[in-house]
Parts: sequence; C-alpha cells; structure tokens
Amino acid sequence: MTESTAAPQTLSAEDAERVLTDVSFSSFDLPEAITRSLADAGFERCTPIQARTLPLALDGRDVAGQARTGTGKTAAFLLAIFKNLLADPDPSASGHHPRAVVIAPTRELAIQIHKDAMQLGKHTGLSFGLSYGGVDYQKQRDILAEGVDVLIGTPGRMIDFYKQRVFSLEKIRIAVLDEADRMFDLGFISDIRYLFRAMPPVDKRQCLMFSATFPLKVTELAYEHMNDAETIRIDEDRKTTDRVRQVVYYPANNEKPGLLVKLLRGMDDGHVIVFVNTRRAADVVDRTLRGNGFESAMLAGSVRQNKRQTLLKKFHDGALPILVATDVAARGLHIPGVSHVINYDLPQDAADYVHRIGRTARLGALGEAISFACEDYAFHLPEIEEYIGKPIPMEEHDADDLPKLDRALPPKASSATPDRRRKGGGRRGGGGRRGGGGRRS
Repeated sequence: MTESTAAPQTLSAEDAERVLTDVSFSSFDLPEAITRSLADAGFERCTPIQARTLPLALDGRDVAGQARTGTGKTAAFLLAIFKNLLADPDPSASGHHPRAVVIAPTRELAIQIHKDAMQLGKHTGLSFGLSYGGVDYQKQRDILAEGVDVLIGTPGRMIDFYKQRVFSLEKIRIAVLDEADRMFDLGFISDIRYLFRAMPPVDKRQCLMFSATFPLKVTELAYEHMNDAETIRIDEDRKTTDRVRQVVYYPANNEKPGLLVKLLRGMDDGHVIVFVNTRRAADVVDRTLRGNGFESAMLAGSVRQNKRQTLLKKFHDGALPILVATDVAARGLHIPGVSHVINYDLPQDAADYVHRIGRTARLGALGEAISFACEDYAFHLPEIEEYIGKPIPMEEHDADDLPKLDRALPPKASSATPDRRRKGGGRRGGGGRRGGGGRRS
C-alpha cells in the first residue's frame, strides 16, 4: 500500500526559472511610483501572462487574458490601472467619482485584489475603495462617498451604491472584469452588462478581462463590451500544472472520514484545504476533524462575512493549518504555502476541479491534490479527466487499516445572517440581484 502524504517540495531555483520569464518589470516604461512599489514587493521578473499582456495593457489596448489560476493576473491589470490613472493630466476632473473599476465575482476575491492594490500601489498616491456585501455597509458607503480613484468590488453591492448615487461610473477610464467565467457561473452576467452600460462607451475607456478559462460565452462578452480586444492565452491546452501531483482514492462513503484523518496525520506541517460540495458536509467534516485532534475551521456561504475574513487571515498567516471549504474558496484567493488540496467530495463541474487544485502550487511552488472518488461523486471523474486531458493516477488504501475515530464535536449555532437583520436596512449588497440575475456573493 502506498500513501500520498509526503509534504510537497519547496520551489527550487530551476522551478522559479520555468515560472518566470526573462522579461523584467524594469523593461516597461513605468512611473517611478510604481517601480518603487514593485521593488518593495520583490517583483523583478514577469510571469508569462504578465509578460504578454502588460505591453498591450500599458499601451492602452483592451486585453482579454486567459491563464491558469495563480499565475499573476492581478498584478498585470493593477499595473495597467496605475499607469493609466497616473498619466491623467487632471485627475480632479472626475470629482469624487472613481476613475477605474475592478469587478470580481466573490467577496473574498475582491478583498484579495484590494490588498494587492494597496501593496503594489502604495507609492502612487491613488486611493482604493471596497464594495462587497455581508458587512460594513455604512463604512463602505462613507468611504466611497468621500471619493476613491479605484473601486473594487462585487456586482450587487456596487450596483446598490451606484443606484443611490453614492458615485457615478461616467468617469471610468479603465474597467477590469476578473474571473469572467465565474461571473457566468454565479449568474452575474446581467449585472455586469448593467455596470458596463453605466460606463463610457467602449471607445472612450480601456477594458481588461481576465479568466482562468475562456468559454464561448466569455468571448461573446468581450466582443460586446471591449474595443478590438487582443486575446492572450497562456498554456491554453494545459488545464493543470505539472507542479501539482494529482492522485485519486476510491473509498466507500463510510471510509472517507477515516481516510481523511489518516492522510492528514501522515502530513508533516501541512497547510491544507479540504473541499466539499455542500455547507452541511463542510460542517460535518470540520466537526469530525476537530473532534479527532485537528485544528480546523469551516469556510462556507453560511459563515458570517467578518468571520470568513478572520478565518482566511488565520489560514493565510499559517495560524490555522486546515480549512474545510465549499467552492466559495476555490477562486481567486492567493494563499501562499498551501501544501495540499483534498477533494473530500469530487466537484460536480470539471472546471471547478481545476480551480480547486489551483489553490496549491501558486506561482510555481509545488503541491499535491488528493481526490476521493466515493460512491456519491465518482461518476464525475471521467468528465474531470477528459477536461484536464489526462487520467489521474490511482492510490490504494486498506479499509481495515483506517483509524478508529472519536466522536465529532457537536454542531455550533448557525452563523448565517438573515437578510432582514443585515446592516444597511436589509439591503442585499454582495453581488445580489440589481441590474439582472446575480446571486449574492
């Protein structure tokens, strides 16, 4: 019997050479304020998506970029925003209205983009505002009413504030749509079109669109709302990276908890995300792990937004070793040092498998993805293997050798926040339905 529990290796110099190109950020005509921030952040050479999109984006061209998750797309569009706005001869002409907007499908991704913007733009003098649902309604409103240069947020809360005339989108010089395919998956496309219609026409603003996958529906959106966009695709035929070691087990449903515990006990200093398909499964798995001596926490849509942010920070900082999550954590989050992704439940959509395992092996590091093809979800495996273009190697396990588990901890009180009790008079602001049919993010 072989067990796939060895901790992934750290990134070697050879691996770094493969991940980064020979194109340096210093080769671009960037303002000194941007180069200082890049130097402070330790950015020297570009990833492939940065090397190919930045020359076009910095020149004011519309760009539709496709690359696997964790390859540096956020820095690419932020640098284009910074140069565009710093080149504005009269920024005061916009009054207190934003001059750039970044639209993200989830609260967590919006928060991550804002954090990256604060880091890479700290010497630019630009101001950044966040707009997402779940928390801080009045605080967000007050900041945006005072005026920001760059607005970052989810569609629903953004439309909420726009309809209240907290800000106008008529002064937008550059618009970014991040994780465009996820926008369709979550039903935000009508909201996106509503926001684009509130901005200057396509020939009066720059638009950048980035996504890990580029289905036909995203291409159609690019044609509709972009001006002769240049499409850049990185490793289009490779859905996953070779730096993630992928394996699959075939446990019975009742063997899954014991197999998970056994694998986790065999990991040295693991920093692990365990993915499940439902909130209920997340709760059960989290309670099982905590009842058997592991320090873990659950991240799902039912968890209050402020608690979600606290848990993500603890996990990001390494204070929390195991995160049990639904697909709310599968997109856009850059958490360094995730050693293992475990698909306790195989995802029901093949693209979600790619996004889940993309939480490890970020920016060239090495990682491991372990999947359970159980009785309930094994039939999704052929679709996943067809989508990624290769079979996933099988690992065997001995059902008689699985550990005897202690009882799971009892359930906690629900952490869901009813809409009628949400701050801001019950407004739905996190990607909720405003201009169309988006779900709350």
